[in-house]
Amino acid sequence: MAYLGEDIKKLGFGLMRLPQKDNVIDVEQVKTMVDRFLAEGFTYFDTAWAYAGSEDAIRQALVERYPREKFQLATKNAAWIECKTREDAIRQFETSLKQTGAGYFDFYLLHNLGEARTKFFDDFDMWSFVQEKKKEGLIKHVGFSFHSTPEELEEILIKHPEMEFVQLQINYADWESPSIQSRGCYEIARKYNKPIVIMEPVKGGMLATPPDTVKEIFQKEDPSASCASWAIRFAASLDGIITVLSGMSNLEQMEDNLSYMKDFSSLSDTEKQALQNAQEALNKIPLIPCTTCNYCAKVCPNNIGISGSFTAMNYFTLYGNKEAALFQENWLVDRHGKKFANECIKCGKCEQVCPQHISIREELAKEYAALHQ
Repeated sequence: MAYLGEDIKKLGFGLMRLPQKDNVIDVEQVKTMVDRFLAEGFTYFDTAWAYAGSEDAIRQALVERYPREKFQLATKNAAWIECKTREDAIRQFETSLKQTGAGYFDFYLLHNLGEARTKFFDDFDMWSFVQEKKKEGLIKHVGFSFHSTPEELEEILIKHPEMEFVQLQINYADWESPSIQSRGCYEIARKYNKPIVIMEPVKGGMLATPPDTVKEIFQKEDPSASCASWAIRFAASLDGIITVLSGMSNLEQMEDNLSYMKDFSSLSDTEKQALQNAQEALNKIPLIPCTTCNYCAKVCPNNIGISGSFTAMNYFTLYGNKEAALFQENWLVDRHGKKFANECIKCGKCEQVCPQHISIREELAKEYAALHQ
């Protein structure tokens, strides 16, 4: 089914994690990947002003080598990064046009709305700016990407019905996650009849190598299918989806994605059951039972990033990936103006208000030791 009048296959090329050589994007390898992607009939490419080097790389690998009508290009405006004025935010759009050389954008997104970030787009009135650019023909479709709660998503969609689509983090691991709330956000988008672009279907690559208990379920059901294929097909099987972005970093990942998405079929009933079993297996792994209600944050006298620290620790427990866990800690703690777990003064006020009765002081100590030894 086509959405917004565009005939787009269910796999999109996410350009945030492009292959590198000597610490710079390997444009020659990107060219090979672009050629394979287009050869199989896929046409959607997703970049952003904030993805260092990505817009320039896709200009060289795609825009300068193929007719403009042969592909759809999406990019994003992050008005909350280094912008003090509306002109600063508008300059991001102009920079993206120059760096991509695309002439226009098929999909243009206000990037990473939610929490304190939405205010920048409001203050700079970027909502009217993108509509102006659409009238000028420089944007075909306007939407936004989002990382926050279903309630906040609904508030934005009520306030801005002119938004044509939303980009959401959706994967089977986060479907019922109290911090990501994939299902809740998906259902709000469906409630307001907004087509969805899915990001992070493989959770930054972690669902390509899930815990052994999950891997065994998938291998028993279909020994020939990669774990990543289960994650992407779960996302692509949902209703109302424009495309599912996969941040492919090498040709091997692309070939795997193409193998099951070029003739995409939704999950069968038996496959859905296997996927449900995998979700249950994930849920059995003992995690810190934090629901990110943040009652603890309201009473903490030292501004410790408690829920962010716990999310990072749960990443580490589930996937054994310290780098990914530290990224989560940096984003949810440091980038949100909170202090790290080692600065806890152990007053215990947080534990008095925690609905889940978590031994917060003890868990904070464990988190910092696990990720910073």
